[in-house]
Amino acid sequence: MLSDFMVRNRSIEELEGDRWPIPPADSTSLVRNVHDLRKRAIKDLTVEDIRRLIAQDIGLHWLLPVALDFLRETAPQEAAAGWYDDDLLSAVLSRRESVWRNAPQLARHLDGTVRMLTDLSPYIQREVDDFRTNLSDLL
Repeated sequence: MLSDFMVRNRSIEELEGDRWPIPPADSTSLVRNVHDLRKRAIKDLTVEDIRRLIAQDIGLHWLLPVALDFLRETAPQEAAAGWYDDDLLSAVLSRRESVWRNAPQLARHLDGTVRMLTDLSPYIQREVDDFRTNLSDLL
């Protein structure tokens, strides 16, 4: 598994060695939530928490392997039932091209997982097509 090397009992804040200040009182709920999630141990994050952090480009170095392992583990069941508009898959697929170019093994792993899926929604299929087009030389 990609995330076997992870120290899951540590938080993104600890792993990055960067303590963010308390968000201003008038911050959005998203900002407050992201600040809170950075302080939680990775093992205590839900799939939705991981999706939210990845969608905000936070902790990608540590969270992408966890997300990719989850997607790979669940792909056979999802393929059997059809995979429609999965938020975690969408968050992962839509990361900047540079993220994948800096971690080509992760890009290839994601591509392999997506190839296991059937009946992708048009929305997800567009993201898959963009991902593959932008990274065709790596895959």
